[in-house]
Order: sequence, then structure tokens, then C-alpha cells
Amino acid sequence: MTNHASPAQIADFERRARENQMRLTANLKPSYDFIVCGGGSSGCVIARRLAENADCHVLLIEAGGDDAAESVLDPALWPTNLGSARDWGFQAVPSPHLDGRALSMAMGKGLGGGSSVNVMVWAHGHRSDWDHYAAESGDPAWGADAVQAIYRRIENWQGVPDPDHRGSGGPVWVQPAADPSPLAGALLDAAQELGIPRFDSPNGRMMAGAGGAAISDMLVRDGRRHSLYRAYLRPFADRPNLTILTDTLVRRILFTGRRATGVEIERAGEIRSIGVGSEVIVSTGAINTPRLLMLSGLGKRRDLARFDIPLVEHITGVGQNLQDHVAFCCTWEYRQPLAPRNNGSEATLYWKSRPELTAPDLLLCQVEFPVPSERTTALGVPEHGWTMFGGLAHPQSRGDVRLASSDPHAAPVVDPRMLSDPADVAAARACVNLCRDLGAAASFTPFVTREVIPGAGNPTDYRFLRDAAVTYWHQSGTARMGRDDLAVVDSTLKVRGVEGLRVADGSIFPTVPTGNIQAPCAIVGERAAQIIRDAYRL
Repeated sequence: MTNHASPAQIADFERRARENQMRLTANLKPSYDFIVCGGGSSGCVIARRLAENADCHVLLIEAGGDDAAESVLDPALWPTNLGSARDWGFQAVPSPHLDGRALSMAMGKGLGGGSSVNVMVWAHGHRSDWDHYAAESGDPAWGADAVQAIYRRIENWQGVPDPDHRGSGGPVWVQPAADPSPLAGALLDAAQELGIPRFDSPNGRMMAGAGGAAISDMLVRDGRRHSLYRAYLRPFADRPNLTILTDTLVRRILFTGRRATGVEIERAGEIRSIGVGSEVIVSTGAINTPRLLMLSGLGKRRDLARFDIPLVEHITGVGQNLQDHVAFCCTWEYRQPLAPRNNGSEATLYWKSRPELTAPDLLLCQVEFPVPSERTTALGVPEHGWTMFGGLAHPQSRGDVRLASSDPHAAPVVDPRMLSDPADVAAARACVNLCRDLGAAASFTPFVTREVIPGAGNPTDYRFLRDAAVTYWHQSGTARMGRDDLAVVDSTLKVRGVEGLRVADGSIFPTVPTGNIQAPCAIVGERAAQIIRDAYRL
């Protein structure tokens, strides 16, 4: 299906795709060349790229459903997905570093994964992120220059031309927020008042230096969400060699010795096994991926023994190194109500907590409505207001994901340990102070009457930080790429100690990328697909 299809052509494609998938899922094969577990931001990319070879039979398995809902397709309705059936609904354990609070760890469930329920922001990550990944993995193909070439190849950029950094004609429709709110313009002006430079785009030049401010890039097309499922997988749904199996749980990966030979799935109450001829690729996200690996016998020997899970390979790093962008919300009251536009978050800013840093360690986005935590609501929530959602781009705190049970339906234990490192507390204080300085800038005078949270005169102290802390839902790092004993995958994303198994999603990042992670997860998908295609000469 082309980008310029007529309504009649679109309707015909929809019919063919629906009928094709009904046939394929009703008559599952006993074995496929490749099985991709998870239809999220990375899994959709991998399944599409492998299925481009007509002789390659690909099965994609997704625990959630399709994306045919207004809460998904209407950019303004993204908050309604949180806590719904489209959210895994994970909850962190109560944290002593947050005065006993237990944060929501929302993750997308359904075709598109996070890219079908998130804020639609497209952020490349900083050059230093990718060069760090190249150094950790020992592979320059993960470096910034190589990754920039992939971005140019996959983008269909609709903003100011930038041939050095942005692409055209690729599957991913990316555009600056259309007709942004005047509040977004005020943020860019306020940033300049504070000496923070303004850019045409938050990607490209801006993310090669100290940072800056810009109107956000979004995966929105013709006023509708253009998720990575819509960009990559949906146009291939009519192919006879691509089976998209939704509402199906992968219970465990099956092994013969140390080789992955298939998966055990559960669908509509029925449990069955499906074999694989070449490889299983796990793309189920930074909470579900370590859980699935551990349920399959990959992890710490001692931890698996607690649940009588037969050990396939002792891999100590599975579930370790959990990272997320912890955020702190400051809120102002509007002088006059301003309705949110687009996704309600149209301006973004990256900057430094300390002047001596060479790359930004703070991530801020503007939200055009109040976003208090359950604790900061006590400070008062204006009927009409806006929020600076400021977070730590490079947190030093590390958490983990552990099994709670051998039951594949049981939620894992998620302990992000946010603010457990004192360096994060210092950076968080600088982050909140920057948010407050932006809101107090002259550029906002026409729009706001007062700071409500934390509130004028209230200090930026540890009590506020622990009460205000929430998450960007950018969970990463729990099956990290590297060359040391705690690495779970190597530079080709192969799981250490076994054959026929790779991990390709946000869990492989050694450190969480600077910014929203769906674009870096697309890169992981592209890299994984190319590595596999090269290995099997597809």
C-alpha cells in the first residue's frame, strides 16, 4: 500500500489484509523461520524487514490487541490509554527513596507497543549516547554516524530540510507539531531569556552539543497517530509470509540444549508450542523481556532455583541495570484557559544541570494541562494550568526486575530505585529550579498568574523531589549490550551462552538514551533486522 493510495485502494487493502491475517492465524504453521516476540517499537520494525524477503516466513506474537481505537489514533487522547487494557499496568515496589511511594510503570500493550499509546515524540538521542553504545559493544555500527545514516534512511521528514541529519521517503512520517500552542512559543522564548539556544528541530544539530529548545517532532500524520506499527508492519499485513498473532502470550522460549527451538504460547486459554527454524527474537520491552528470559531458564542460577525453573544458562545480568527517566512536575495557573493542541506536549528542552557538562543531562517537556503526582495534589491543582515535566536524562540510580513467581501471568517485581544515588538528587534539584526559572520568565507573563506547584516561596527541597517524582515511562537497560560479565547480549544482540536467540528492544541499551526512547528503539529494530538478514543472507 503506497503513501498516496486512494480511499478505494485503502479499503481494498484493509479487506485483503484482514482476510489474509484471518487465514494465517486460523491455520498456524508448526514452525516458522523467525518468531518475533512482541509487536512494539522494535518488534514491528524487525518483523517487517524480515518479511520483505518473500521466502522468509515470519510469526509476530503480541500479547495485546490491534490498534483500532480512538484512544490510540487521536493524538489528544493518549492519556486515556494509561491504566487501560492497552497498558501492562506494572507497578514499582514501594521505595524508601520516595518516602514509600510506589510509582506506576506503564508500558504499551498491543500492536505498536509504546508507539501506540505514548506522546508520539520522535527523539534521536544525543550523539554521545550512540558513541557510548559503540564503545560498550565494541562495534562502530552502533556509533552516532552510523545511526544517523539509519535515521536518514527511515524518516519521511516534513520540516525544514536538513539533509545532513534528516531523511525523506522512508516509512516513518515525522513532522514538527502543527500549529503549536502559543504556550509552546513562550517556552522557547523563555529558554532564550535564560541563555538556552533555540533550534528548528530537537534532532540533528541540537543533539550534538549542549542541548537547546525546539518544537517537538511527532509521529502524527493528517492529525492521526502514525505509530511504528502503522509505519512498518500494517502495510505488510496482506503478505502471505507474515503472520501477526495478537492476544497471545509467550509463556516461555523452548530450548533443545542451549539452542532456542521455539516458543510456548497461550491463546484463548489454549497452550501450544510453535517451532522456529532460524531464530527467536525477544522484543517485549525492558520489564517483560527479562521476565520472559528468566521464565525460560536464562538468569541467575540462584534466583531461578527459587521457583524451580530449570537452568539453561547462568546469566547474571538479566533483569539488572534497570533505568528510567525520573521526572518532576511543576505547574502554573493560566491567566485565561488555553485548550491543549496536538498531543498537548509541543515543546521540548534539553539542558545541563552543571555548566561544565558537555552534553545535556536534563530532559524537559511542556505539558499543556496540569500533571500533579498523587502527593503534590495537596499543594492545589488549578482548574486551568500547564506543567513543566522536567526529568533526568542520565540518572545514576540503577534498579532491577525480578520474578515474583514461575507463573507467566504473574507480574514481576519492578524496583527502579529512583533517587537512590545522591548525584540524582542534586541533578533533580537543578532540574526543578530550571523549570521554575522558565515559568518565571517574562515570556510567560501574558499566560500565567502564579506558580502553583511547588508554589512561590516553597523551597526545592528533598521532600518536594520525593513527593513529585514520577516517570517518563522510558524503562531501559535490563538485558544490556556489552562485553563484560554483566552483559546479556553482544553487539549483534545474541544472548550470551545460547544459540538462536536475540534480544532487540529498549532493554539492550547500556544507559537510557537522552530523550524519548521510541526512535532509538526503532534503530534497535533496524540494526537487529540488518544483522539477521546479513547472517542468513536474506
